[in-house]
Amino acid sequence: MRTFGPAKAIATMALLASTILVPPALAAGTAPAAATPAAAAPADTNPRLASVNGQDIRLNDIRQAIATMPDQLRKLPENVILPILLNQLVDQKAIQIVAEKSGLSKQPDVQHQMEVAAQNALQNAYLSAQVMPGLTDDAIKSYYDKNYANKPGAEEIHARHILVPTEAQANDIIKQLKAGGNFADLATKLSKDPGSAKQNGGDLGWFKKGDMLPSFWDAASALQPNSFSQTPVHTQYGWHVIQVLGKRTAATPTLDSVRDQIRQKLIQEGVQKAVSSAVAQVKIVRYGPDGKPLPENAPNTPPAAH
Repeated sequence: MRTFGPAKAIATMALLASTILVPPALAAGTAPAAATPAAAAPADTNPRLASVNGQDIRLNDIRQAIATMPDQLRKLPENVILPILLNQLVDQKAIQIVAEKSGLSKQPDVQHQMEVAAQNALQNAYLSAQVMPGLTDDAIKSYYDKNYANKPGAEEIHARHILVPTEAQANDIIKQLKAGGNFADLATKLSKDPGSAKQNGGDLGWFKKGDMLPSFWDAASALQPNSFSQTPVHTQYGWHVIQVLGKRTAATPTLDSVRDQIRQKLIQEGVQKAVSSAVAQVKIVRYGPDGKPLPENAPNTPPAAH
């Protein structure tokens, strides 16, 4: 019943949120004291941590690996996470060296996969460079002030429903309700929604517009509190009879409560802007099934695959 908006983030956006990992030997206060300040050697900010067949693995490699990890893993102590990641990078480097020696990189399918991976990395790097500088606290605050602050919250509805597979069954339920039937009892007995029907007599709790399918929301919002739908409501799940129990306006959300949501919105807008800018800088020609160029304003309808 409930629907959720796409909340898909760019994978490489995590790169700018990486933790700067400093090995214990380089942490403040752990370096051996020098005889005099003038004799102190400059600290290596990217020391070598291991080598495999002479190919170095350095601290920056660990930092990049950390950037791809989930937040909860990035919070592990450095003395725990460093050896784990270092061992993984050593294993990966060993596999790459042996795979290269075996000639796998010369196989056409492997070459194609490597080219695709390189292209994806370049695309993500470009999008990250275009989008991330705009994801500042000031930008998030500005978006909040414009779209949330001093505005009423979203409309919310508290409703029950009874879900059945046919319109005829829904009409029969409406007939029973008009004759004085108890909505909750009918929902428990007849509804095919296994969640709300079996738990709370069809009670869906409070929900906002984006939480429900459009046709369900439209029907519920048209009802007054303590009334039920006079005609069945159709969705992809079947036929619904809806009873609205109450309506309210939610409080204006705080900045902290919508910060992540705003950040994702800014990322989406930034990506769309970056893509549009890139497309405007290149010449694009589309071709029809006959191999001839299509007019510039022709719809982008690729031929069906066979």
